[in-house]
Amino acid sequence: DEIDAVGRHRGAGLGGGHDEREQTLNQLLVEMDGFEANEGVILVAATNRPDVLDPALLRPGRFDRRVVVPLPDVKGREGILKVHTRKVPLSDDVDATKLARSTPGFAGADLENLVNEAALLAARRNKDKVEMSDFELAKDKVMMGAERRSMVMSGTERKIIAYHEGGHALVAVLQPGADPVHKVTIVARGMALGVTQQLPLDDRYTYPRDYLVTRLAVMFGGRTAEELVFGQMTTGAGNDIEKATELARKMVCEWGMSKELGPMTFGRREEQIFLGRDISHHKDYSEQTALEIDREVRRIIDDSYQKARQLLSDHLPLLHAVAARLLEKEVLDGSEVEAMVTAFREGREMPPSPAAVRNDPPPRLGADPGKEKRADEESPIPGLPPKPVLV
Repeated sequence: DEIDAVGRHRGAGLGGGHDEREQTLNQLLVEMDGFEANEGVILVAATNRPDVLDPALLRPGRFDRRVVVPLPDVKGREGILKVHTRKVPLSDDVDATKLARSTPGFAGADLENLVNEAALLAARRNKDKVEMSDFELAKDKVMMGAERRSMVMSGTERKIIAYHEGGHALVAVLQPGADPVHKVTIVARGMALGVTQQLPLDDRYTYPRDYLVTRLAVMFGGRTAEELVFGQMTTGAGNDIEKATELARKMVCEWGMSKELGPMTFGRREEQIFLGRDISHHKDYSEQTALEIDREVRRIIDDSYQKARQLLSDHLPLLHAVAARLLEKEVLDGSEVEAMVTAFREGREMPPSPAAVRNDPPPRLGADPGKEKRADEESPIPGLPPKPVLV
């Protein structure tokens, strides 16, 4: 296993030809040359970095056969789940086919982890058999991280996170062609304060431009919701902005999806094998082209941002209703969000929002905390000093 540990490209950095790793590779190549009468050495090797292997290892005559093992498709995932659940007592409601369809992109190790987590959850609840609900909870834990319910958060921050995640979910549901929303939660999971999870209907191998533009708009749904409701920006959208900028730059520089620049790639990767490859990029275009690239990336991002803002502006009552439901339940299924959108479009009565019942406007960030005490503020604990207020 991991043939790249001894079969890495020779002459790639320090050490010259006397590196012990290169001597091991040379001996390996001598044994595999096929010129000797005895054929006592049979080499079976595996790696997940075929790009860093020495060309002499990959030439015809060394390895007779190469087997590419990609991520399993839906039928493969179903078979892997049946293998790992062979010795696990399952309830009658467990459907391996449904689980396989709801776990796109999972490798075999991810599926094994899913089964183990579901069995642990069932054991903690003193169940005799693992039920489908245990698999659903385990899937959320594997895909989104473990819940951090012990995290103490103020009422204002919870409202910001509720509107942020509600913005992501609504932009995803309101756009045709976007991946369906699976779950929305404002419970902190892993490193995130809230999560909006989308699951594709089928395994995807290629991504059209319209799908990527839709995905960009979903990424900006949280930031635009914060701006529309609270009138200010927060740091909660930092990861969304980083991913959106990276995706837009790839659309322009790698996938040729810009109408202005055409089907060209910009930037050549430096082949620094010894340092692990892809450490830097060689700039193979002019300063004028660099300005056009930046302008095109900004145009794609601005269009997606304005699209998300327009969708949420047109459905602002719906955003308030989704955020209020999130504050009430903390976790929403995608079907619940879609039902609320359908009710809004058909003109039926929306579920009442706590803010609408009290006729309170949404709290604005940056307000003076000393002017009045909000109802969602915690009362001071006797014996402890008051919390410091950052102005």
